[in-house]
Amino acid sequence: MAGSLEARKLGPISINVRLTAVRKLAVEAADNGLLAPALAAGIARIKGVRAQGIRTGNWLSLHQAQALLSAPDIATAKGLRDRAILAVLLGCGLRRSEVAALTFEHVQQRDGRWCIIDLVGKHHRVRTIPMPPWVKVAIDAWATKVAATTGHVFRSVNRGNCVAGDAVSEKIIWQLLRPYAAAVGVAGIAPHDLRRTTAKLCRAAGGELEQINCCSGIRRSRRPSVTSGRSRTWCTRPTMGSS
Repeated sequence: MAGSLEARKLGPISINVRLTAVRKLAVEAADNGLLAPALAAGIARIKGVRAQGIRTGNWLSLHQAQALLSAPDIATAKGLRDRAILAVLLGCGLRRSEVAALTFEHVQQRDGRWCIIDLVGKHHRVRTIPMPPWVKVAIDAWATKVAATTGHVFRSVNRGNCVAGDAVSEKIIWQLLRPYAAAVGVAGIAPHDLRRTTAKLCRAAGGELEQINCCSGIRRSRRPSVTSGRSRTWCTRPTMGSS
């Protein structure tokens, strides 16, 4: 069983998740008389796959990130939306689920700076994330185009270049990245790789690890100071994501 999953080039974590589901199904089937206990016990003894080494993932250079932000056609509503989504992924380090759930009510000013306030992320952790000015500009351009001021920031756009829904799904965010990544020569980059890029560029610009972890929601920490600029210095460069 594990061999067939490995043949599909799945990672150890993905394989082990699937094996765990099969084990639980076998136990449930045996409890309900749908599977022989001996067979269920044999399935339960299937060992998982051991991970070798540590996966670091992919990330973009500053030049590649700039090229990616410039890839969408901002003459269209879809292009404006896609550029704003890429800006949030790169500038704020949000997860796909967090981008899909982002509302205009989250975007507020604190101490003269734009931030994403009280965003509920993974494991229900609440955090506040500083928003670089160029990210706010990208969001405003999209919002102005579709005359949106409340509710979800990002909505579905149909082939007629009109808003066709109240929100986007995580799947849409994954799919929209692919053609832009291929166009700028970084095919295979996933949304989570843009999150890694945020952390890498932030660290390279002098950001402190504690601040990066807090903004990324990697672990519990104190709420970050929205007036601190060190952790987001790279994000304020005007050449990045400018229209």
